[in-house]
Amino acid sequence: MTESSNDRASEQGGKSGGWLGSLGDKVNEMAGGGAAGEAKEDKLDKTIDWVQEHVLGQGQQSNETASGQFKDEQISDFIRREYKTVTGHELPVKDK
Repeated sequence: MTESSNDRASEQGGKSGGWLGSLGDKVNEMAGGGAAGEAKEDKLDKTIDWVQEHVLGQGQQSNETASGQFKDEQISDFIRREYKTVTGHELPVKDK
């Protein structure tokens, strides 16, 4: 039985390798994902990553795709909105 290319890419950290994989990584970084996107996260975003990784068991969050970064930003925006609705004050963690 042979491994599918998706199985091999999963074992390699989700990267498909070669020039096409490298191109995909560049596009992902330009869209706000990867290590560059992780560096731009605020404390709330990092806390969301920690909960996803350690509580929900969604795996390592240190090199998320642009869509993963976008999802985390939507979650943090929701938390900020609800905090302000309930308390009447801005969340003390500044948004980056």
